[in-house]
Amino acid sequence: MVGLIIIAIILVIIAIYAIIYNGLVKARMYTQEAWSQIDVQLKRRNDLIPNLVNTVKGYAKHEKTTLAKVVELRNQMTQIPTGDHQQAMAVSDQLTSSLKSIFALAESYPDLKANQEFGKLMEELTNTENKIAYSRQLFNSSTASYNMKLQQFPTNIVAGIHHFQPAEFLAVPEAEKTAPTVSFDDDDQD
Repeated sequence: MVGLIIIAIILVIIAIYAIIYNGLVKARMYTQEAWSQIDVQLKRRNDLIPNLVNTVKGYAKHEKTTLAKVVELRNQMTQIPTGDHQQAMAVSDQLTSSLKSIFALAESYPDLKANQEFGKLMEELTNTENKIAYSRQLFNSSTASYNMKLQQFPTNIVAGIHHFQPAEFLAVPEAEKTAPTVSFDDDDQD
């Protein structure tokens, strides 16, 4: 009788251990999946950029530096190592800023603004930028959930045994955290 109780206790401990381990694996996988969603949207944006650049080239021939910067950043995105999330997001943020410059070109070139292809591309890129922002939020939420599991008892014991490592959050660059300076000098008044 005592032997059956000991066997039952051992089986319960093994079951609890397996549940905890599987929970950690699942949380880590959700974090990886969330990054994959970001990666998919970054790829989608990279695929749209050549069409946008070609469309704009015909209208804004003297805006070559803006277009060259977009192409350069797009090419950088394709060269970033797979696991370097921070670098991918840094280049992505620069690319987003450069794309905003191209969108602003439409205001200076009414024919470009009226071009249906440009309008479709702008809409697609805007939707993609929104999806990237959502995917970043999802990644950070998944990362928070996973990292919490790594720190909570008794999960932290199983995580330590199996060398689970915390995931890094996607951070906003320091330069983007500062508020823009606004001047209300008397010189600016009419």
